[in-house]
Amino acid sequence: MNFTCKPAGDQAVLVEFENIIAKDTNARVRNLASLVEKETSTGFGEVILGYRTLLIHYDPVRLSYEQVVKRLKQWGEMDYNSISSASRTVRVPVLYGGEWGPDLNDVAVHNNLSPEEVISIHSGGEYLVYFLGFTPGYPFMGGMSEKISTPRLPSPRVSIPAGSVGIAGNQTGIYPVKSPGGWRLIGRTPLKLYDPEREKPFLFESGDIVRFEVITYEEFIEIEEQNELSIFTLQG
Repeated sequence: MNFTCKPAGDQAVLVEFENIIAKDTNARVRNLASLVEKETSTGFGEVILGYRTLLIHYDPVRLSYEQVVKRLKQWGEMDYNSISSASRTVRVPVLYGGEWGPDLNDVAVHNNLSPEEVISIHSGGEYLVYFLGFTPGYPFMGGMSEKISTPRLPSPRVSIPAGSVGIAGNQTGIYPVKSPGGWRLIGRTPLKLYDPEREKPFLFESGDIVRFEVITYEEFIEIEEQNELSIFTLQG
């Protein structure tokens, strides 16, 4: 598990893996994070994941920078495949186009495709959640086909509805909460990605596999109502 360590102030260490965004690299990131998170009683603290990095906080009263690095290197010598947790597959229903995906036609025109072809390609993919960030529960995912890659909007929207599914370059994502944004919106999911009232506020976890499913307006309304009543059961 090759990586380098750098001090990040006097209470954190920045761990950097190879300079590539890949599933294998991210698996190493997630596994090292899981080992660190089990050691909070020994002075390790919050862990923040990136595509190929970890920012690890620690208590400088209990641990020195050298001790932290030594422990990380020891964990790095472990076989990460032996501690890798099984990925969870999350099916995400999406209503594509119309007012829910106002940029679908633009994505189609940019790639010389029909809107139906864009929907087929997008919903036919399998996406890895590398980490969460930007806004609460926002999944940074990899795996979108280059066939539907499209630049961001020239000017970001001031407000994007929660659940909006967008494309920016060769990435796809879902806005968990109402927020500004410049991604091309192609659809919307009725699922709540972030709900502070839930036992687990975030719908996704790092390492999840996401598959999008095409739904109708009637199905969208039904799932949305079930969400409001907190009876919608997420199926993997």
